Formats: sequence, structure tokens, C-alpha cells
Amino acid sequence: MLFPKKVKYRKSHTRREHPDKIGNETRGTYVAFGSFGLKAVSAGRIRANTIEAARKAISRSVSKTGKMWTRIFPDKPYTQKPAEVKMGKGKGDLQGYEAIVRPGRIIFEIDGVDEAVAREALRKGGTKLPVKTRVVSRHI
Repeated sequence: MLFPKKVKYRKSHTRREHPDKIGNETRGTYVAFGSFGLKAVSAGRIRANTIEAARKAISRSVSKTGKMWTRIFPDKPYTQKPAEVKMGKGKGDLQGYEAIVRPGRIIFEIDGVDEAVAREALRKGGTKLPVKTRVVSRHI
């Protein structure tokens, strides 16, 4: 699983994320490395194990002929309190890391395979993610 080598603060604040006020992504919005990409259509938080599950699903379909790039990285820590614990008594323990994804962000890219295989591989990977996605191709 992906996680940062070092973080400045062990726990981070939860941002207020109203669906109408999230806005679109400004960076990482076009296919830069490969020929086809998986683009987020909705906003959400993608945990490290979910990114890994999607990566495995795509890499199985692409096999050895294709190359794959992951364009997001889980660098925001998230916490969780144990089950059946009363309210209060401080913030929960660190559970893992997540990536904040806004609409327009390219999540995965692939190259070296034909269009039908690429679209099917990215579609399979997109089903593992908690955000709505769309397969896009490079604009030349």
C-alpha cells in the first residue's frame, strides 16, 4: 500500500466539503504520460488500499505489454475511533492515508495496448473506486 515516508503532522483536520462548493480540479486534468486515462467525474476520498485494488485490477488486464501510471498519491492521514467508544476523549487513532480527488483529476493512465483492451482495463479499475469515473483518451 502507498503511504508517505514522512509527514509534518500525524493527524490532519477534516475539511468542510460541501458537494456544491468543492469545485473542479486544476492540476492533473489531462492525459500526460499514456494514451488512455481514467478521469474522476465526481469528488471523493480514495484510500490507499482502494488505489491498490484498482491498480491490481488494471495491471492484470494490461499484462506485460502495457505500461501504467498512477497519478494520485494518498498523503492525507485519516483517523477512526474504536467500535463502541463513547463520544469525546479526543481524536481517534491513525488508520491510514487517503487521496482527495476532485472532478477532472486523471487517476490512472495506460499505454502500450490497443483501445479496446485499454478501455476495458480502465473500466474494471474504475469499478473499484468510490468516485464516478470516465475513460478518456489523449488529445493530439
